[in-house]
Amino acid sequence: MTKRSYQKPPDAELRKRLSALEYEVTQHEATEPAFRNRFWDNHEEGLYVDIASGEPLFSSRDKFDSGTGWPSFTKPIETEHVVSKVDSSYGMTRVEVRSKDGDSHLGHVFDDGPKPSGQRYCINSASLRFIPVAKLEAEGYGAYLPLFGGKASPIAAPDGNTCATPEPGQTPGCESTLDTAILAGGCFWGMEDILRKVPGVLDVDVGYAGGSTKSPTYEDVKGGRTGHAESVRVTFDPKKISYEELLEKWFFKMHDPTTKNRQGNDVGTQYRSAIFVNSPEQRKAAEAVKKRVEASGKWKTPIVTEIVEAGAYTLAEDYHQDYLEKHPGGYTCHYMRD
Repeated sequence: MTKRSYQKPPDAELRKRLSALEYEVTQHEATEPAFRNRFWDNHEEGLYVDIASGEPLFSSRDKFDSGTGWPSFTKPIETEHVVSKVDSSYGMTRVEVRSKDGDSHLGHVFDDGPKPSGQRYCINSASLRFIPVAKLEAEGYGAYLPLFGGKASPIAAPDGNTCATPEPGQTPGCESTLDTAILAGGCFWGMEDILRKVPGVLDVDVGYAGGSTKSPTYEDVKGGRTGHAESVRVTFDPKKISYEELLEKWFFKMHDPTTKNRQGNDVGTQYRSAIFVNSPEQRKAAEAVKKRVEASGKWKTPIVTEIVEAGAYTLAEDYHQDYLEKHPGGYTCHYMRD
């Protein structure tokens, strides 16, 4: 459709331009957490391109809800931009897909998708950049505008697939190699700033968790009436730092877990200390760490940190993300204690 050429940038440029998570996924074949990535439930019309090279990969018209928690497509927008290879890692045989010119790891393709192709491209959000239809021309992808004429037809997904509903006794075809922690301990600016520097942490964003209000905004949360707490979502590599280490060596040392509904000058339930667990394994680990910290004697009053189910997490507004990087010397009450 287009004669535009694409190429993989030098490694030094990739390390500078991509986030740690994007680099780990595209260059080291990591798999981001399901349901906790930026495009799994994106329904806007547009084009998905390789985050490294910019080559066009998938159209929103071929995207469907597979139930896996990762962006899923029935086909590439142009087959010549996506190449496949046998992947025998993790004790199973799958078909990996990569961008042709950028050589970025994208994900895997399975033969359990919707008709007529019968294929399901299970792709990492971290490998993609999304360009809305309204911006295609301005960003040099105007040749693809005709693909978005007329009304989109919904794609009916099959009842199951090897990732979302594997056969009894079978290993799921897609499993994350990374993990996510959702933590609250006062103003999220300071927590984010410390956690982004932790070895093994690939990505940190700030948001709202623990409440009942759907899709809360900062204006909703700051009044303390939604039940939500200012929180951070941390994506980390368990091979480099365990969940328990993240809690014991960092979370419980960067804030005061003994002050109920307060951290420094910030007062209210939105500033409470909480660990929002994503699994029974995380709950067990969090409870064990909390007991060890209590028994250490480093805190002279009882620890009030809640350990509760994660529930929905809402990403905070853009101006809150990376706040202390944008505003060095800005407000924070967080620091590392011995």
